[in-house]
Amino acid sequence: MARRQSRVMTEETDAELDLTPMLDVVFILLIFFIVTSVFVKEPGVEVVRPETELLESEKPTILVAVTSQGEIWVNRQVYEMNQMRNVLEQLLEENPRAEAMIQGDQDAPIGLVLDVQELFGDLGVDVMISTQEG
Repeated sequence: MARRQSRVMTEETDAELDLTPMLDVVFILLIFFIVTSVFVKEPGVEVVRPETELLESEKPTILVAVTSQGEIWVNRQVYEMNQMRNVLEQLLEENPRAEAMIQGDQDAPIGLVLDVQELFGDLGVDVMISTQEG
């Protein structure tokens, strides 16, 4: 028996999904999260912090380390005290709502640590002193 063909021609078409709008949305979200993220500026040197009974976990955006030799480290570079105002002003231009933490070595000159803390205060930045749990 012969099979009859139908009078209506049916075309089998492949359904394709256009991914371009979805990729646009993904890239826009990626750009949004990169622009709004806050990066921590590491000091670049490891210091031995003084011990304390209370350890607070804070997430500062600017870290300044003062070593026992009296060096001031910011963003993996050593600076003198007279250069610190310009360095901190540049960091504050990048993030005006920055919070700072000073990591002072337990043998660091206390006057230098206080000078850095006072400089942050003059610039209107909240500053904390980093310690380790005793």
